Amino acid sequence: MAGVFEVEVDGVEHDHGLPHHDEPHQLDLSKLSPEEKWRVEHARMHAKHEGHAAMHAEMVLILIVTLVVAQLVLVQWKQRHSKSYNLVTLFQMWVVPLYFTTKLHWWRFLSTWFIFSVITAYISFRATRKPLACTTPRIKPEDAMDFGVSLLFYGLYYGVLGRDFAEMCADFMASTVGYYSASGMPTKHLSDNICAVCGQPILVDVSEEGIIENTYRLSCNHVFHEFCIRGWCIVGKKQMCPYCKEKVDLKRMFSNPWERPHVMYGQLLDWLRYLVAWQPVIIGFVQGINYVLGLE
Repeated sequence: MAGVFEVEVDGVEHDHGLPHHDEPHQLDLSKLSPEEKWRVEHARMHAKHEGHAAMHAEMVLILIVTLVVAQLVLVQWKQRHSKSYNLVTLFQMWVVPLYFTTKLHWWRFLSTWFIFSVITAYISFRATRKPLACTTPRIKPEDAMDFGVSLLFYGLYYGVLGRDFAEMCADFMASTVGYYSASGMPTKHLSDNICAVCGQPILVDVSEEGIIENTYRLSCNHVFHEFCIRGWCIVGKKQMCPYCKEKVDLKRMFSNPWERPHVMYGQLLDWLRYLVAWQPVIIGFVQGINYVLGLE
């Protein structure tokens, strides 16, 4: 016969209309229906957290303050030391998902992560060789975007990682070519018929329509292969002329509305970098504070 069952946790008893047993404190959950099991767990949870409203409010306050402070610290870090920020963020993007997917046994993601890491390591190796080989792989921003849209989640995640690796490779390759220097003056003088990004001759005039690709002139009058300067600005995340460092007007470069999604996609990847790389760290830091303060 059904009766009222009392669940006692930490000295607090709760009646939840469960079947009556002779030994309520030695309840065998395996003999209960799923609904009855849920009622027992629900009662235990309420009993455990009863009277902890102040503690929960304190935990929420810690979370909010930590998020705000962490955001301010990350913004200042990015503005003052962007190179170290990007390097640490790239490392976080690479290893944080690896930890969680390994813990959750998501083997399909781990397989694609391993394949991506091998391919990226090969491209990075080729990009850091001296002298640069003519067959060093280059990724067009259009191809990177199509890949991301097609594979959705995987594309977004690998798009962030690939873009960060592409930025590092583009910086190193351009420095190796000699027409770009991250700090100081370039080691080579730029001619009017040479692209400062890849170091290859420009065969098509700015006013002509190219068969393979066009030539683009910046406001500083330096000319580049169209794919090179777009990849430099979008994938490489450097909105400046590689030779003279003058700021590039992306609105002028992407005057066609159909081309602007590439810029929006890059902004989306920047947001995902923060979400994937830093949010788990911030939440883990909050949990550490709660653990030290004895909050539960």
